Amino acid sequence: MANAKKKIVLNEILFWKQNKLLPDHYCDFLMTLYTEGNETELEEGIGSQNSIIATEKRSKFILIILSCIGTAALLFALFMVSALTWAVGIAVGIIAVLLMIFAYRSAKKKEMLSPILHIASALLLFGLSVKVSTEYFPGNQIALYILLITNCLLWLFTGFKFKLLYFSISGVVGLIVLIGYQIIS
Repeated sequence: MANAKKKIVLNEILFWKQNKLLPDHYCDFLMTLYTEGNETELEEGIGSQNSIIATEKRSKFILIILSCIGTAALLFALFMVSALTWAVGIAVGIIAVLLMIFAYRSAKKKEMLSPILHIASALLLFGLSVKVSTEYFPGNQIALYILLITNCLLWLFTGFKFKLLYFSISGVVGLIVLIGYQIIS
C-alpha cells in the first residue's frame, strides 16, 4: 500500500478508536493489519486529528462560525450605516438569497450546516424588512406590520414545505405575538 494511502487509513482508524465508532479491539486489529505489525514505527503526521472526518468537522465548524459572524456583521451594517442604505440593503438581500440557496443544497445532503444557513438567511430577511419599513415608511405602523406578518408567513411556509420545525414554531409564535400586540394596544 502506498505510504500516503496508509497514512489516510491509519488516521481514520485512530479517529474511529478515539470517537468509539468501532470497538477498541477492532481498531487495534486494523492498526496491526495496516502497519503489518510495526505499530512502533508509525510515522509522524498520523493521528486522529488528521483524519478526513476530523478535518471535515473542523471546516464545517469554521463555516458555522463565519456564517454567524457574517450575519451579525451584516445586520450591524444594515442598521448602523446611514450612508448608502440602499446599497447595504441590496447586498444584504443578495446574501440572504445566496444563503437560502446554499441552505437548500446542504439540506439535500443532510449536512448540519443547513439549519445555520436557514436561520442566517431568515434573520437577514427579517432585518431587511425592518430596515425597509423604518427607512422608507417612517412612522407607518401598517407597513411594518405587513412586512412582519409576511416574514412570519414565509417562515410558516418554509417550515411546512421543508419540514423544519423551528421555522414553523417561529412563524406561529411571531404571528401570535403580532396579533397579541395589536389586541393589547
